[in-house]
Amino acid sequence: MDATILATLGLTLGLLLLAFAGIAIKLIVKKNGKFAGTCASQSPFLNKDGEACSLCGAKPSEQCNAPSK
Repeated sequence: MDATILATLGLTLGLLLLAFAGIAIKLIVKKNGKFAGTCASQSPFLNKDGEACSLCGAKPSEQCNAPSK
């Protein structure tokens, strides 16, 4: 393999590992390991019609209370 291919592959894998490590650190640091507002329907960019969350039933103006597993 060429050195540039190996360097690109190494950089790609390094960045992926950094992203996963960041998510893992966030889960450890956050209280109870929860991400706030995880319902996609709460986003005005994804929910242009203002429909309620299919998981918890919250409207976009309300806070999502999705049950934790």
